[in-house]
Amino acid sequence: MSRVLPYPLLTAGLILMWLLLNAFTPGHLILGTLLAVPASLAMAQLHPAKPRLHNWRAIARLAGVVIHDIAVSNISVARIMFSGARLPRTSGFVAVTLDLQDPTALALLAWIINNAPGTAWVEYRAATGRLLVHVLDLKDDQDWAEIIKNRYEPLLMEIFE
Repeated sequence: MSRVLPYPLLTAGLILMWLLLNAFTPGHLILGTLLAVPASLAMAQLHPAKPRLHNWRAIARLAGVVIHDIAVSNISVARIMFSGARLPRTSGFVAVTLDLQDPTALALLAWIINNAPGTAWVEYRAATGRLLVHVLDLKDDQDWAEIIKNRYEPLLMEIFE
């Protein structure tokens, strides 16, 4: 990390994303760089905490679990959407008390929940560790609480805490 380019991977990722969203031309490369470098400098002013990864092998296990769950969730939501009103569904909220404390792990959990179709991270209260999740097709709120507590939280704690 240097003073000129404090987050080189962030800068390179932003430039690459710019080029993927647009065409690769010298002009877009220059424009993407002109946008990415100040964004990297702005990120340095926020002084984000560096995450500490304790178990690298658990990352692969978590990735496998998340990919599987997102695929299953996609199929479930597609079935609901294509069936119309023929399949009864009830949406609702699930409250889960988390033991997870690490901010990076909580951010990753939010990303996981929001990327699974049919679920949305609604609220988290750090003082109580209470997470509120909205579920499109809520059959049993205890099942959803167990998924978060038993599938995601232990792996995230193994990685980050």
